[in-house]
Amino acid sequence: MLAVVAGTSNCAEKQPKGKPNIIVILADDMGYSDMGCYGGEVQTPNLDRLAQNGLRFSHFYNAGRSCPTRASLLTGLYPHQAGIGRMTFDNGLPGYRGTMTHNGVTIAEVLQEAGYQTGMVGKWHVAETPLRPDQRQWLAHQVQHDEFAPIENYPTRRGFHDFYGTIYGVVDYFDPFSLVNGETPVADVPEGYYSTVALADSAAAYISRYAKREKPFFLYLSFHSPHWPLHALPEDIAKYENTYKVGWDSIRSLRYERMRRLGIFQPPGDTTRFLSPRQFADSWSDNPSQEWDARAMAAHAAMVDRMDQEIGKVMRTLEKSGELDNTLILFLVDNGCSSESPQFFTAGENDRPAELRSGAPVIYPKNKEALPGAQNVWSGVGARWANVANTPFRFWKALMYEGGICTPAIAHWPAGMKAKKGAVSDEPCHVMDIMATCIDVAGAKYPDAYNGNTIIPLEGLSFLPVLQAGKRSKRHEAIGFEHFREKALLSSDRWKIVQRPGRDAWELYNLNTDRAELHDVSEQYPEKLKEMAQRYAAWAERCLVVPAPEN
Repeated sequence: MLAVVAGTSNCAEKQPKGKPNIIVILADDMGYSDMGCYGGEVQTPNLDRLAQNGLRFSHFYNAGRSCPTRASLLTGLYPHQAGIGRMTFDNGLPGYRGTMTHNGVTIAEVLQEAGYQTGMVGKWHVAETPLRPDQRQWLAHQVQHDEFAPIENYPTRRGFHDFYGTIYGVVDYFDPFSLVNGETPVADVPEGYYSTVALADSAAAYISRYAKREKPFFLYLSFHSPHWPLHALPEDIAKYENTYKVGWDSIRSLRYERMRRLGIFQPPGDTTRFLSPRQFADSWSDNPSQEWDARAMAAHAAMVDRMDQEIGKVMRTLEKSGELDNTLILFLVDNGCSSESPQFFTAGENDRPAELRSGAPVIYPKNKEALPGAQNVWSGVGARWANVANTPFRFWKALMYEGGICTPAIAHWPAGMKAKKGAVSDEPCHVMDIMATCIDVAGAKYPDAYNGNTIIPLEGLSFLPVLQAGKRSKRHEAIGFEHFREKALLSSDRWKIVQRPGRDAWELYNLNTDRAELHDVSEQYPEKLKEMAQRYAAWAERCLVVPAPEN
């Protein structure tokens, strides 16, 4: 399952390496409570180790969906300022161009200027990916094209010396579409290939090479896992074949009780309840598809488990090279677990193949006639398991409730962290803060101009003080959210407004006392609601959220 690893980079000159290395690891569509260190039953000993010797965040926010979150993470801007308020298609408006703007800089561009070696492995998904007339054949590897997006928007043109991964967002884990090495398409993969393993192999190879030089390195490891399709290795699925047969309610309750013991939201022993009611009235005992549904969640767990195993490989490489202590590792998730059921999607469109490379049909099991896990079956966990995965919250990916935009985050840095090991921080942070934090850690400088382009001022705020002192003196006055007309604003005093598409009314929640957003108090606090709605309007105008496309 070895990856095709990028060749020698062009950054071999030496200089004293006193600065820390930085690794950002991003998971895709993982639930808030999937990991063991956040209350889950999935076996994640390596991530648990990072948490036990580092710091967990309980209020870490994303942009609600994959490509907007990635654009925000990479640039330190809101996704609309970065050009990707929606997906990687051009809607013809500045905040919705589908490609990461050149009026922003990436972390890699900034750190490269500061003397860092820069590498990326995994899912890019921040470049416009226009459809071709032969898209169906292209997805099945039956025709080849040199570019999966305009090459000037590839990682290697945005500050990364090295890149191995995919340009598109959704892939077959066993034979990924849009796989490139540097800027060269990878024509085929070896037998036994599996994306999660291959990406970690490449990341480990990069680290081994970078560690031999005196320059520090920045590595962005962006896994596809556990995004649908539910593609997992048989030996990993077998570990969970009976786990989820107890059903939705049992797993959700067990997760929440573990979260309470771990002190994710409140000190252990506190009797405050933050668990939202399950969003569905149907019972597991009356579910006619128990076997399929239990298998779907087992495959999801297996994908998370395998990702953890491969993160262990990366950590062992750091230890072997002597770089672990001087490396800041940030583990993040791009959005909450997805409620999507890709078995109902149309095959052969966009990034959803109708056939495998061999010509064998891909099964989209609308009637749950084929079990998840195998390469030729494309499916997802669906809304009920997503509700479980995002315990204790309501809702999921793409919605602006906590289940969509609040996800786990772990920081680990033995040589640089002073916060208590194993602590849980409730400091509100956002993915756009990653850039500012990396700049702070590396002693780098955010530019006013880059490659002839005027650069938008940085929006993110460094959370290095949280790592060193447990809190930061300067917080965002408010953080705004918008995606497909799902809207929200979170204030520094932890009040939040949410508005659904097609509705004029805002909902208002006090997250200090109502972490799971169960009680809309807009009628009780009309002045607070009015003030926050005005702040949202001002934010939206400033950050290119308006005018937004209707469709």
